[in-house]
Amino acid sequence: MDAIQIWIDADSCPALVRNHVIKTANKKNLDVFLVANKVIPTPPDLIHKMIVTDKEKDAADNYIFNNVKENDLVITRDIVFADRLVEKEITCINDRGTIFNQDNIKQLLSSRDFDLTLYNLGLVKHFNEGYDKEKFTKFANAFDKSLTKLLKRFI
Repeated sequence: MDAIQIWIDADSCPALVRNHVIKTANKKNLDVFLVANKVIPTPPDLIHKMIVTDKEKDAADNYIFNNVKENDLVITRDIVFADRLVEKEITCINDRGTIFNQDNIKQLLSSRDFDLTLYNLGLVKHFNEGYDKEKFTKFANAFDKSLTKLLKRFI
């Protein structure tokens, strides 16, 4: 069984989440890969690997998808990408604390498509809801739960 690796779809991932994941992974001696179409700043004392992809649409997602393994953990906000990962049976969470799985991914994808339709019709405006302590706490709990579950496979 290969060691667990953590993949972060880093383009839209909050710095607080990236840094928490890297610190936790460093303590557990796990590799972390930040994947984006540009260099994402992180504190220099945190050990991780930065992978810069082409700027084409979904290049970072495709890189992760093609390199992720069975026991890895992926952090992404992209529900369409999460759907692909769930189909591949990869553990996947977002930065808001949602653990994507077979039971919820299709409903989340449907909600996303509905919201996008409303936006395209001009019925709702897109807004940035920000990232606060409550969202981070939910993420940290989901991350800990998912990572613990994966680590138990090695015991």
